[in-house]
Amino acid sequence: MANPSSRTQLKEYCLRRLGAPVVEINVDDDQVDDRIDDALAFYRDYHYDGTERTYLKHQVTQTDIDNGYISADDTVTGVINIFPIGTGLQANNLFNLRYQITLNEVHDWAGEKLQNYVSSMERIAMLEEILVGKQPLRYNRHTDKIHIDMDWSLRAPVGTYIIIECYKVLDTSTNTSVWGDWWLRQYTTALIKRQWGENLKKFEGMQLPGGVTFNGQTIWQEATEEIQKLEEEVQKNFSMPAMDMIG
Repeated sequence: MANPSSRTQLKEYCLRRLGAPVVEINVDDDQVDDRIDDALAFYRDYHYDGTERTYLKHQVTQTDIDNGYISADDTVTGVINIFPIGTGLQANNLFNLRYQITLNEVHDWAGEKLQNYVSSMERIAMLEEILVGKQPLRYNRHTDKIHIDMDWSLRAPVGTYIIIECYKVLDTSTNTSVWGDWWLRQYTTALIKRQWGENLKKFEGMQLPGGVTFNGQTIWQEATEEIQKLEEEVQKNFSMPAMDMIG
């Protein structure tokens, strides 16, 4: 069978890995769904393929100004940066300082003389950092609110566009190949296996007809070791390098 491309197919794959239908897997469907959710949550937090770097465009409303924050959906896991918001150096009109410098320097570009232009842009960026500064950001993924500490009515009146650089989890309904990710399949299987062992541990020592006894502790122990190994592997080989991020 091809790689899983849906939640249902991933569930069937994991149960087959554990022995179904030849062996009865003593795990309830709700428990399997819970373990898939746990696997996805860990995958999105630590695996570099679990999220994507993207940009959110938001047009300021009066509600945003009154609140002092922008509402984000629960797919945003972290906010990295915000593009500069309307200042004297960033104004989109004929008196924009960048526009005037470009207008005066464009005649030199044909001769590949860009040194003056580049140095001027670097100086403008430095002046803007000193005199204006960046708007401080505060974000927590459990509140889904991107707080921007500034005078909203002055810096971002109604209609202003704000561009936010952030990380979002992949939408599994459109990016169905996520369900077939090799690490996610192994990790989900191990979580379900541990749940299976956890269930059987409640009947440890109970003897069935024919002298068969439950051995949930062994299954639980094997699964726990597999989970630990997979978690160490993803943090070592599949995680993005540590960087500044709010969230």
